[in-house]
Amino acid sequence: MANIRQLASGHWQVQIRLKGRKVTETFLRYDHAREWATAAEGQIDKGSAPTGRRARGAKTFGTLIDLHIDDMKEVGKPPRRSKSATLAMLHRELGAFKLSELDRERLIKFGRDRAKNGAGPVTLGQDIGAIKLVLSHAAAVHGLEISIEPVLLARIALKRLGLIGKGRERDRRPTEEELQKLFVHFDSNPRQLIPMSRIIKFAIATAMRQEEICRVTWSDLNLRTKMLMIRDRKDPRAKMGNDQRIPLLAVSGYDANTLIEEQRSVRSNEDDRIFHYSSKSASTAFTRACAELKIDDLHFHDLRHEGTSRLFEAGFSIQQVALVTGHKDWKMLRRYTHLRPESLHSSPNVVAA
Repeated sequence: MANIRQLASGHWQVQIRLKGRKVTETFLRYDHAREWATAAEGQIDKGSAPTGRRARGAKTFGTLIDLHIDDMKEVGKPPRRSKSATLAMLHRELGAFKLSELDRERLIKFGRDRAKNGAGPVTLGQDIGAIKLVLSHAAAVHGLEISIEPVLLARIALKRLGLIGKGRERDRRPTEEELQKLFVHFDSNPRQLIPMSRIIKFAIATAMRQEEICRVTWSDLNLRTKMLMIRDRKDPRAKMGNDQRIPLLAVSGYDANTLIEEQRSVRSNEDDRIFHYSSKSASTAFTRACAELKIDDLHFHDLRHEGTSRLFEAGFSIQQVALVTGHKDWKMLRRYTHLRPESLHSSPNVVAA
């Protein structure tokens, strides 16, 4: 039975001992304590876990998003940038809806609207997956009686409509002419403070992401072994603590070690990063330069594709390339590999006529 008592603070504490279970919650008002106690006893009597006070007060989808974020922070796994952006968007678009209003029709409309605003099949699939995650979390962790069937049905409908699906694999690689145009553009601009030409070459030499390039430090560099440690490298299964040591090679047309040595001349005393610049600023500079030079459909991330492809063209195996790129799924590594047919002329398997 429920025991309700007033604490010295004036709050009301509920203790329930029933069918071997013991739960405790605290409330500001007695009527709220009594209401929760009655509902909790009913849940225990039915054989389910009682819903906590915070979860019981969740009436909208936005409150469930907040609850999910708080829970993940509590266990030391706060949402990182990409997931945080998705949850923030869902909060704006769907947060005000009551849980009863988040039905199949509402979710399909959400998907159609997102697609009209430019969300691609992969992005929309991730959005629907995030909705399912928040609802499943509330049901599993907090015992809320929530059905995810509307989400599953909406996903099927959006997939049938062609709004959810696999993304088209990019095969864009910069040509030598395009790279030279970029180098001349950046090197001839005295107002360009970020050494973009050096960063572009380093991205190709190491197949590193722009965020990684602007995060590695001198402390993580081992000159003797020519190795560089990348901290918390992006990985879908281990977003924190996924540190990887990569070799600094000179097989892609650019020498990673030489580029780092060139960076010593502008080393910062206050900042231990080798490339002590904002990754967003570097990305913006790259995008703006491509627009001015009329280089169509080239992204900074395509340099990672280029670096990966050059490693294969240099004769490295899949296992060896993975030691540089950090891919644990070799199927995923294949997506980043777009070999040029001309490279076969320099392959060690080709016998001269």
